Amino acid sequence: MIIRISLLLVLVSLPVFLLVELLLWLSVPGLPGALTMLGAAMLLSGFTGLAVTGLLSACKIMVSSVLDYFSSKQRTLRRLWFVQAKQEQVKRLFYFKTKQIKYFNELNRKRLLKLNNRKHIQSLSRAIDKDLLSIKTKLPGTTYLQLQQDNVRYRNRKDIEALLKLQQKISTLD
Repeated sequence: MIIRISLLLVLVSLPVFLLVELLLWLSVPGLPGALTMLGAAMLLSGFTGLAVTGLLSACKIMVSSVLDYFSSKQRTLRRLWFVQAKQEQVKRLFYFKTKQIKYFNELNRKRLLKLNNRKHIQSLSRAIDKDLLSIKTKLPGTTYLQLQQDNVRYRNRKDIEALLKLQQKISTLD
């Protein structure tokens, strides 16, 4: 309502200024000065009304926004968003923790497998050495040395299959 009145004052002031121009052109004394003051007052009051209405509307919008921000509905909504964000963070943390645990378990499994293979290779090589010592007197020297070198070579290469074949070969020689 105030905006309509302010706009009406601004629009009515324009014909008043046109009337002032007409009266000045007709050389009417005294009346144009009074009408100029009236038109200026109407124009000023119209713009002032618009400015005050704009400021009041802005203040009203700000107050309503602040009240809406602190309303229980908005607080509940913000709390819900916080909980959802926290759940997403926990899901991501769980995913990366499980990935990390799987990675370290795989590393440990490979390390233990390597240690176990090394231990088996060593024990198999020792068993071959014992078998060789037990049949040393039955074998020619060159064959014994060749079998011993094969044992060392296969052990250094960590070739389990070759060591098993060597053990079977020695057991057939026995």
